[in-house]
Amino acid sequence: MVKATLKVWASMLAGLISFKGVLSLPTPEKSCDIDLRGLLTDPVHQWASNTTISFPNTVAFENATERWSIFSPPTYSAAVSPGTEEDVKKVVNLARTYGFPFLTRGGGHGYAASLGAFKEGVSLDLSHWKSIQVNSSALTMTVGPGVIYNDIFDPLYDAGFLMQTGSCSCPSVIGVALGGGIGRMMGNLGLTADALQSVRLVGSDGIVKTVSETSYPDLFWAIRGAGANFGVITSATFNIQPLADFNDGNVFMLDFYLPAESSLEYFKVIETHYSPMPVNLAAVVVNNWNSTLNISQIASDWIFYGTEADARKVLAPIFALNASFVTATLPWNEIVSIAGGGYDKYNCEPNKPRSSFSLNQRDYNATGWQQGFEMITDFFEKNPGGRSSQLMFELFANEATAAVPENATCWPWTDVRGFIQAQFTWTTGDIATEESANTVGAQIRGELSKTTGYDSPTVFVNYARGDETIEDIYSATKLPRLAQLKRQYDPFNLFAYYHPLPLEYP
Repeated sequence: MVKATLKVWASMLAGLISFKGVLSLPTPEKSCDIDLRGLLTDPVHQWASNTTISFPNTVAFENATERWSIFSPPTYSAAVSPGTEEDVKKVVNLARTYGFPFLTRGGGHGYAASLGAFKEGVSLDLSHWKSIQVNSSALTMTVGPGVIYNDIFDPLYDAGFLMQTGSCSCPSVIGVALGGGIGRMMGNLGLTADALQSVRLVGSDGIVKTVSETSYPDLFWAIRGAGANFGVITSATFNIQPLADFNDGNVFMLDFYLPAESSLEYFKVIETHYSPMPVNLAAVVVNNWNSTLNISQIASDWIFYGTEADARKVLAPIFALNASFVTATLPWNEIVSIAGGGYDKYNCEPNKPRSSFSLNQRDYNATGWQQGFEMITDFFEKNPGGRSSQLMFELFANEATAAVPENATCWPWTDVRGFIQAQFTWTTGDIATEESANTVGAQIRGELSKTTGYDSPTVFVNYARGDETIEDIYSATKLPRLAQLKRQYDPFNLFAYYHPLPLEYP
């Protein structure tokens, strides 16, 4: 017998009992004991022939529950890998009826302390939903929830298009968009969510809805920034851009390393010359450990969306630094795999212990960055087991992001110009390094939050750890409407484990 527990607010019981299709629901004082194996394998459900039901100690189950990070991990007793949208609906309806928890998995990249509250439930695994359809005449691309960024680079580029993406190849395109979706083209095109045209969504009522500006517009507002709280997305359609509008898809890359003694000088150059960042320019600055030289260093990657000649003019203050530069003109589809010395493959390794402490940044502050660099360097020197960790500053323009009307989506941070992420990793079982990482990470976040330009330590949802206030993730201005829509579209609170929204606010 597998035990699955779902807490239901007492104030909601009347609505829950009257809802069509609800057979029995647990009260706040009572757990719902469910034999998930017996329930899910009952022939009465008539699962499609290409739907897989799996259980622990099988390869299928391991594949259906794998995650990028094992931080605050959810635990599972079963997995359903649906072959059809109809079977997605069945899982949602069964969860609502029998009261067992489930989590939707696309790329397995979700990161949140709240995921640890998910115990012995069902993985609704959509990682194999890899459909990609590029419509050249409509300037759109439709993808399934298992499609990650790396899957779309070549198909889009080969068809003559691009779109705004993140800086890593492994997250789900849809999953990223539901939390906003930051990246190097925020200045040109905005967030990944800003490219979203429509989705097919299975709600807590088990009904498939087409959600767009003209169909369920209130829900469309909510899913662009808080989407994991409202349903299961089975497909999403995005607007795409012709390569011809962006130097035929060619960008200029500048990569280099600097020693610790040059860090403050470099940070001052950025604060002086690139605050704010030019619209066509983006940078990722990483403070890490050089295991060959056994020293702390700064690794930098700058991308300019335009010609090399224009890039060299814009980047002249950077070229004036005393560094050995690696430059190249790259096609758009190869940026993530090549820029930063190909570090993406290490960032995307699955099933690793990771502990992240992140912030939005509106202001670039050399003094604050230097303090962060010194703190992470001290961590490296004292904790050899944590030397694969990093402190990262992502510096992006925000013209297109800021141009989106404030009430168009629930994304609250339209004035953000960058992101800070202290990401720690260690070998599983190294408790001493883990404890030190969590202590130092919180200290770095606390100190750097004083220099970001915000009054509090704000963070967008996809980078949130889960120990922040809900206002610092979703903002107090957006939360009243989000809570109202949560009550309307998910009164059962089925989607309650990834940075969950409240049902009432304030």
